[in-house]
Order: sequence, then structure tokens, then C-alpha cells
Amino acid sequence: MYGSLPKGVFLFLILALSIFTTTTFVVAQEKVVEAKSIGFEETTIIEFENKGTTEIETIRMWLGEDNTFKSFKTEKGWTGKKTLQGVLVFTTSESIKPGQSVKFGVKTDEPMPGINWKAVDTNDNQLEIGKTLVSESPSKPSQGVKTIFPEGDSAILTDSTFRLVPERPNVGSTIRVVGEKFASNQEFDFYIGQRLLESFESNQDGHFMFTTKIPDDEKDERVNFIVKDKQGFEKSLSLRIGESTGEMVYTEERPLTISEIPPILHRNDEVKVTGTASPGGTVTATIKDFNGNVISTIAVDVDTRGNWEHITTVAADTLFGKYSAEITDGKNTILRTWEVISDKKIQIFPAQVRYEPGDIIVFNGTAIPDQQLEIIIEDPTGKEVFYEVLDVDNSGQVRFEFPTEFSSIHGTYVIFTSQGAENEIILVGLKVFPEQVIIVKMDKINYSPGNIAKITIQGEPSTNVNLLIISPGDQEKLSEIITLGPDGNYVYEVDFSGYASGVYTAIAKRGGSQGFDAFSVGLQTGSGPIEVRTVKQTFLSGDSILILGESGNNILLTISLRNPEGLIIKEKEMFTDKEGLFSESSFRIPADATEGIWILRVQSGPNFKELELEVIGDVSEGLIITSLEVEQYEGQEGLRISGTGAEGTLVIDIFGVEGEKMDTLEIRVTKEGDFTTVWFLPKDATPGKYTIQIKDNVNSLNVTYALE
Repeated sequence: MYGSLPKGVFLFLILALSIFTTTTFVVAQEKVVEAKSIGFEETTIIEFENKGTTEIETIRMWLGEDNTFKSFKTEKGWTGKKTLQGVLVFTTSESIKPGQSVKFGVKTDEPMPGINWKAVDTNDNQLEIGKTLVSESPSKPSQGVKTIFPEGDSAILTDSTFRLVPERPNVGSTIRVVGEKFASNQEFDFYIGQRLLESFESNQDGHFMFTTKIPDDEKDERVNFIVKDKQGFEKSLSLRIGESTGEMVYTEERPLTISEIPPILHRNDEVKVTGTASPGGTVTATIKDFNGNVISTIAVDVDTRGNWEHITTVAADTLFGKYSAEITDGKNTILRTWEVISDKKIQIFPAQVRYEPGDIIVFNGTAIPDQQLEIIIEDPTGKEVFYEVLDVDNSGQVRFEFPTEFSSIHGTYVIFTSQGAENEIILVGLKVFPEQVIIVKMDKINYSPGNIAKITIQGEPSTNVNLLIISPGDQEKLSEIITLGPDGNYVYEVDFSGYASGVYTAIAKRGGSQGFDAFSVGLQTGSGPIEVRTVKQTFLSGDSILILGESGNNILLTISLRNPEGLIIKEKEMFTDKEGLFSESSFRIPADATEGIWILRVQSGPNFKELELEVIGDVSEGLIITSLEVEQYEGQEGLRISGTGAEGTLVIDIFGVEGEKMDTLEIRVTKEGDFTTVWFLPKDATPGKYTIQIKDNVNSLNVTYALE
């Protein structure tokens, strides 16, 4: 792969470039790496030979400030990329061993550039830095000249060259010999070692091509192939002949073809491309991104029948967008294009990433057609503040809104959307730009031993995260470092074979930030009684429902909410802790709720408990409380008081358990009559019933809140 002879994609370039001389400047006094370059107009070929004792794994090249690389080509087994700073970085999985060499072709925007280079070993240590200067030979022939005259008595010129097809001949195989830039209409002989194989004549252009056969009794060793003129001058090519394979080599030309590339690809897709070209040759594909930048060059050998094949995988960190490939055999070029897109079936985005308190946050996107989409929004404290199930029509288009309040907590809100096994996580900021928090989400709440779970992790793109699974006994069951993708997402699969029954926690940590999600393995439904209660029994549209209860230890429960027509609005599976307690705050009365009696049902196996909840409609006149609940505000508990129907100035008086007046609040009312405020509870607040007296210019209202 790294021999000093020209091969593959570089051969046709070398034939065109060999009429020029090369000068090289190397910084180090004792050469560890030797660089040789050949230039023609904007194209340069550089060969690096390992003169030292350490293997070379990486070659870097860069130009001066007034010159840039336009494209590049590599040998097979090498990959190249161009950095944002304009540096070409070539790497290989098979390093250059001492005595081996490798060639690269580069095209620049100015001819004859000075190219700086650096060679790096397998341990990322610098071996040598150098600079190669390319100069044009004054012996360049004029264009349009057809007749090539001998140089003195010789019909073999300084820039004469020939090659074999295939480039790696075997004993007994048929080969094609192609020569260029010999003297016109001259007679030559072709030898293998000292054995004459063919006599032939060049044409008017100094070109020749003929077919011959390597003798069956030739030894499989290195030998000189020689073209000799009638005056005894010669041009030789040293190649190693392989063992006889018994396979027939096709020497006739075959056209360049390529199979179709799928127009749409996703990350981690495997792509197989096949085609035809001249037997024994090389097909080169130059891959460009959506900005036209060359991101890689791939060389593929053509077999003896003229067929070629290449299988690759779309990298997990490939940027989304349109790509193209120019596939050439040195004579013809075929263009193929495709687009790399997300394979996510749910793609939803906020209309903007930052909103102000009181704004309505708007989301648009697409989801799986004709399926319900579940939407959950959590505030910066992790509390669920919005829940809705959308019926997605056959277009797949999705739009929904989340109204915020002036008292809404500032920070990053997390939006969870799901359709069956498909899910998507979106971030949006209130008063601030959303921060890259670490989010962990299990695809189920309970698993059987042997199940394969999918853990979705989201955080800062392309960073390392420590994933832990903590057992019921607070021991590490799993610890692994994972690297998040360029979109900040990673789906980790874990096999729960061998996991004991109990409640586990999945934790993702990076620095001082972490996210977690609890799940259970092997839990069963219970057979004992179930106790359940809510903080209040009367609700308005949009109210959240805090559910508290107890039953058997570590059992599975199913909580459901039915409207007056008996339709299940939401159903969720959960489990009790080791003390038999459970709490759930993710249930909410829908914004378009029907008035009447709603049923909250908690069930485990054959046992269940139901509560009746009264949902009342909007009140056109008079004060009404729409929300009265305790929330966490930056580590401090506060009682959020929200309502509607107010006129003019609003005064709220807070009375304690013993009837003592504890605080007075004056708050602003919107033109629609809405109001909201937060009363921060004293750290030593006594559990019991608190009375909230609300007065505006016309009406007054007393409500109580039971603090536990």
C-alpha cells in the first residue's frame, strides 16, 4: 500500500506531471521523513518516504496566507479532511513503516505553491516539519505538437513513461502495456528481465498500447519490465510478480459506471456502491459537503473483470445536509448527490428559543401521521406544568402552544414529546436562553428481567457523560463513559438480565451537572388496599392535580383520569417506594375540559380506589381562584395564587392556622382580569389550614389551603 511505485488514482496524474522537476526544503538536518513533489499548474503531487525508525500515522499540510487548498486526493487506506483553518489532515489505520512511502495529490488556487508539512507518529508525537517548493521545468513541450522527435539517438525521452494493467500482474496473467511521450513512429522491444516478450511501434503522438502475457514459467519475484529502443536506450519499471491465480485477466476497456446512491441517508446507515471500470485500474471518489468543501477522498481498486465495490457507513457525527461525490477513473467522471437527514420521526422546534414571562410559547414541527402525540413540559425545577395529547392528522404537521405567566419561574423548560417508542426532547428558555442541562429519560417505567431498555440522554453536544445505574441497595450496577452526538443526544441500550427486582435510578453526570430518571425491574401488582387523596376536590381547566397515596411496598400502580363521558384522558404506570408511599404531580385538567365529575382511579391488580373530582367552568363575573398550590422557587417553598375575574386593585390577605394575619399582598391585574402571585412560606410554617382572603374593587373571596 505504501510502496514507492506510482499506483491507482495518482498514476494518471503522474503521467501528466512527470515532465517537471522538484525541489524540496526540509527543516530537520537529519532526515526522518523525505518529501518529494511534482507540480503542474495548480496541481501538486507530494510523496512522503519514511527514512526513520518510527511509523508515521498522520500527515498535516498547510499553505501561506495568500494561498488555499481547493481539493485533494489520497491513496487507498487514507482519509483526509480540511479544517476550518485550511489545514489538510491525512490519517490512516495502517501506518507508514520505515522504508515505505505514500503520495497525496492536492490542488491549490495558485500554481507552484510552497507547501508546509508535518509528520506525526502513532503516539501523536511530531517526527519532522518541512516545506516543499515546486518549480516548473523549462523543458515543457508546446501544446498542439503531434510529432515527437528523438533526443539525439534515443527514441526514449526524458519524460517517457509506461505502465501495466493490471498494476499487480501474476505469473501466467495477460497484461496490457500502455506508454506515453515516446518518440513518434519508432520501433521498440518489450522485455521482462532478459526475456523478449513483444516488439511494437509507437504512433504519431508517441503513444503505444498492446497486450501480452507473462510466461507461465516466470518466477513470482520482483523483476524489471523494460521498454528498449533500437539504439539500446531503455526505460524500466520494477514490479513484483504475484503467484499464478489461474484467473483470467480481462484487458479490454470497460466503461465507468456506478450504481445509484439512495437520495436520503441517515447517520449509521450502511451504503454499498458498485460499478465497472477498466480492469486493474482504480476508481476515485471525492466527497464534498453542502458548502463544496472536500471532506474525504476514497480510492477503490477495480478487479480483473472490471468490477469494483465499496461499502461504507455514514458516520454518527455526520452533519445534516446535502453531499456530492465525483467518481472518476482518470478519464471519465460521474456525479452523485444525496442528503443526510435526521432519522427522528418526531421533529418539533420552538418558534424562538427565548421568551419573556407572560408570552405564549409556540411550537411547530412534524410527527408520525395519524397517531396521538403526548406532550409534557417541565419547568426549571423539574415540575410538570403542561400536559396535552394531540391527535396528529394524516399530514403529520404539529402545532401547539404553552402559555406562561408573569410569575412563571425563569430558566430552562424541558419539553418531552412521544409517540409510542418514538420520542423527542426540546429545550426553551424563559427570561434566559436555554442552558444545556443533562436529561435522562427511560423508555418505560417498569421492565422484566432480560428486557432491553433504551435510555435517552441529552446534554451538551459532543461531550463525555458518565452514565450510572444505581441499584435498590444504592450500589453501582453499571458505570460507563459515553460521548453525546453532535446534536447532544445519545440512546444507550442496556440488558436487564441478572437484575434483581426493585427500584433503580439511571444517572448521567458531567462535572457538577446531572440528570436522572427512576425505573423498576421485575415489580408486580399488589393485592392490598389502596389509599389515595388529592389536595383539593374542585378544579378549573388547566389545573394540576397533586395525587398522594399509599399501598403495598414496591408494587406497580396504574393511575388514570377519566372525563364525564368516561374517556381516559391520561393514564400512567408508576410504583410505590419501599415504604409503600407514592405521589404524582404530572396529571392536569385539560385546557378544554368538560364541566362535571371526573374520575381519578388508582389500580394495582384487582384492587383499585376512585376519587370524584369536580371540574367547574369559567366564571364570567366575580373572582375565582384557578390555581392554589405550593411550588419550589430556587430552593424556597412558595404558595402560588392565581385567578381571574378581578377588577381594579387586588389585595390578598394571608391568615395563619390560628387565624392570625401573616401577610398582605397587593398585586397587578391584567386587562383580562387575570392575576397571579407567590407568597413565600416561612421556614417554620405550621402545618394546617391557611385562609387566603382576596378583595378587588367589587368582590371578595375566601379560600383555604391545607399545608401538610
